Amino acid sequence: MQVIYERCAGLDVHRDTVVATVRSPGQRRGSRTAETRTFKTTMRALAELGDWLACQGVELVGMEATGVYWKPVFTSLEGRFTCWLVNAAHLRNVPGRKTDVGDSVWIARILECGLVRPSFVPVQEFRELRDLTRARTAVSQERVRVIQRLEKVLQDARLTLPTEPRIHISATAFFAQDKMR
Repeated sequence: MQVIYERCAGLDVHRDTVVATVRSPGQRRGSRTAETRTFKTTMRALAELGDWLACQGVELVGMEATGVYWKPVFTSLEGRFTCWLVNAAHLRNVPGRKTDVGDSVWIARILECGLVRPSFVPVQEFRELRDLTRARTAVSQERVRVIQRLEKVLQDARLTLPTEPRIHISATAFFAQDKMR
């Protein structure tokens, strides 16, 4: 197949490790070489990964979208390289034995031939805003669940609750109102 990207890297990302394969031109005309290394997912190791990719002259980095494990790797490399997050369904390998090294080689091979397209990944500011919004929504929903559990406990203790929501008042004020009735 025709090579579109001369120097590219395929990353197989896991929770604790990243297996990286760099595909580049070989010694003979028309030949390709592949070099594979494994890195930890600590910030220091991801910086080493970025340095190694830069020394190899990589222009494009592709990785499979696996859960949330791709996020720190993508974030640490996106400022230095063109990073593609690729849908796992588009990376289907031939059936047989699957290994981390084999997966990273496969990602690099189909990336260099342009056989996959990147998924949309918003810029860092929008990703942070989206994470903040989702966290706020989760906290708000958790607050509602706690209020409902509290109301159930009070009802089980035969304490009558006012019909309008009064959760914002303090417990002392609530019990003081209850004694006045």
